[in-house]
Amino acid sequence: SLLFQALFNLLIPDHAADAFSPPRLSEPGLWDLLLEQLLGGLSHWDAEHFLFIAERGYLYEHNCAFFPLYPLSVRAVAEGALWPLQWLLRLRSRLLLSAVLLNSLFSVLAAAALYKLGCVVLQCRRVAFLAAVLFSVSPANVFMAAAYSESMFAFLAFSAMWQLEKGQSWLSGLLFSLASGVRANGLINAGFFLYSHGKCFVLQLQVGSGLVRKLPLLWKQLLSVASSAVLTCAGIFLPFALFQYYAYVRFCGPGGGLEQTVPKPLLQLARDKGYHLAAVNGVKPAWCSQQFPLVYSYIQDAYWNVGFLRYFELRQIPNFLLALPVALLGSWAAWTYMIANPRHCLTLGLERRKSEEESKPRAGFCCPAVFVYVVHATVLLAFGFFCMHVQVLTRFFGSSSPILYWFSAHLLQEYEPLLQSEGTDNQTVAARSEKSLLGKSGSCGRGTSENPIVKLLMNCRLITPLSKCILGFFLSYWLLGLILHCNFLPWT
Repeated sequence: SLLFQALFNLLIPDHAADAFSPPRLSEPGLWDLLLEQLLGGLSHWDAEHFLFIAERGYLYEHNCAFFPLYPLSVRAVAEGALWPLQWLLRLRSRLLLSAVLLNSLFSVLAAAALYKLGCVVLQCRRVAFLAAVLFSVSPANVFMAAAYSESMFAFLAFSAMWQLEKGQSWLSGLLFSLASGVRANGLINAGFFLYSHGKCFVLQLQVGSGLVRKLPLLWKQLLSVASSAVLTCAGIFLPFALFQYYAYVRFCGPGGGLEQTVPKPLLQLARDKGYHLAAVNGVKPAWCSQQFPLVYSYIQDAYWNVGFLRYFELRQIPNFLLALPVALLGSWAAWTYMIANPRHCLTLGLERRKSEEESKPRAGFCCPAVFVYVVHATVLLAFGFFCMHVQVLTRFFGSSSPILYWFSAHLLQEYEPLLQSEGTDNQTVAARSEKSLLGKSGSCGRGTSENPIVKLLMNCRLITPLSKCILGFFLSYWLLGLILHCNFLPWT
């Protein structure tokens, strides 16, 4: 990815896009120019916001659409690990290098966390490994490499899900809380905790006897579950609340003397583009007087016209077509799961199954444990399709939910003969080894010694049309993203 983006950025001239592009306030040196040639393609579009925030803080009102944990991390690495390079590179160049290094690390860690999560939830090492490899060539890959927060969010979210599956509730809560300091949709992850605590309580009720005699114990358990859920959810919402409070204090409080501290080129940019600075001369932004002054929702509405069905216009048809593959895969995944588990879905997974009582859990994508992830993915998909700029659905979905990778891996594993012949022996769930049935890092067949995606590509003429479509979607978006995004051309 890094090699291709540098090549495409060198060969293709940048498009003159009407995007946020703050002026450079210092003359670049030789090493700055070289770094810009090598990595400049990863600093376009929203990456400009993150790098600007890391360098200047939340100077403009619309910068507050981007949450602080990622730019703070970029600045910390630039001032810490890359401090010896200050004699060669200006701050902005070190921030770009810091972002690329961090995202490379987070992408690898996110793939590893997705694999571990898949082993626990799917009880199938082969599908978990295939999903992790697919994540490495994600359709949203360019945003995992560029100075965006997607890779950091994916790492934190997948790690938190994994820890929750292992029963590490407090560590999971901490990771989910950090994730909500990276992206706003991290707030939805509170649903995992609510469901996990609620399910444990309901299943306990179904195995107990003499509940009337145990009524005091029942109330004690209910209070314990409720308090734990409230505390962990409050922790997840805390970074969002603190950031909204910070924005209110900064942009709605007295801003006397601010203009004198802002460099003139940045003030001129604000005048030319209509960007709002913190309150100057007593003039406060409109959202400050709202009953609930949330800068995030105001920016989404006022600056980007984000809202229910607002993007449903004829001129947006190309963007809907861009989002169509991931929308179809997500919808197909939900439909497949519901058809395979109708009773489980109707009871919201809160009914104890006979197979669970016999310690024989199903394995694979359609296993009961996947239910909450399918619900989470469906909520993200519906919200992204109807309420957001639909072209961002690919990276929004691909960095937040494991379902895109699990379902694609499931389709490849189930319907591609080349993968079925790798030693899976076409085992049925009932015939799996005792170790697999007990759920100890489940293994659907023997392990693999080669990359399954490479094997499919090396035999591309022999694979099924379905496999060609899945790999074609992943690899074409992987490549097109590098070509278009890195040259300021519209992409997802």
